[in-house]
Amino acid sequence: MPVGRAVSVVRFGRPPAIRKPLPISPKTRLPQPPVKIVTREIAPCRLEDHYYSTLQDDLMYLTYTHELGPRPPPRQIRLTYDPNNPYSKYRYNPPVGGSQLGRKSPPPCTAENVVQLEKVQIHIMNKEAIANRSQLLGTIMALRSLTGETEKGGGQHAIDGVQVVRGKKQVGGWIRKGIPVGAKVTLKGPAMYDFIGSLVEFVLPRIREFQGVELPPPSANTETPAAVSGVVSFGLPPSAMAFFPQIEVNQDAYPKMYGMHIHFVTNATGVGAQDRARALVSGFQIPFVRKS
Repeated sequence: MPVGRAVSVVRFGRPPAIRKPLPISPKTRLPQPPVKIVTREIAPCRLEDHYYSTLQDDLMYLTYTHELGPRPPPRQIRLTYDPNNPYSKYRYNPPVGGSQLGRKSPPPCTAENVVQLEKVQIHIMNKEAIANRSQLLGTIMALRSLTGETEKGGGQHAIDGVQVVRGKKQVGGWIRKGIPVGAKVTLKGPAMYDFIGSLVEFVLPRIREFQGVELPPPSANTETPAAVSGVVSFGLPPSAMAFFPQIEVNQDAYPKMYGMHIHFVTNATGVGAQDRARALVSGFQIPFVRKS
């Protein structure tokens, strides 16, 4: 160490001098740093470690399909009308044989594209909010307690917090375009796995007559857009909300309990995507049942 050099006794050194004040955000009225600050994980996530240590290898074994050689090029689908014909230029021109969305081939099975959970979305519709939008406050409070998500929480990244769902179009005299009809929240990362842990450990075992998420019958069409989307959805009754520990500890603070729809969005695409998504969700101890 050079002689005469000043040594700081502070672990991280002195903070840099602020040369100019930080701009004030017009929305939050708080100082806004010039860089995007993102919080990292502060504790290990048990379910996330379970996926990467056990579940990912099992899913690779269960969903693997061996292919010999490269895939042939996709077949050209002929349109119903000639696109060069001026008489049918602006006519709706679907492909021959109907939509090809449900017949899309899945990507090749490799270690890089094993099915995994991308996000979990919780949606609650409150019919009373259509006539009085103040009735939506209880729904927003319940979602914030369940997920702990706030708008821009943890930094200036993509967390939107609890969002108000508004009507997209008018449905008779019931729903008008632009009026609030419910709330939703999207979970990613550790918050997503924490919600799944609370769901499978505290809520589902306490629901009466719950045998599992009902599967479609064997005769159901497997070429629908929903069957190739890789999304597993199911609903919970209003009584199930009271079983969440975040709600149960202070249930009197909420005006009523609300039912909800839960959507598990995975990266599975193509034919058989929903079956691969169900295999992933079942690995998190969410049961499935097929009723006769």
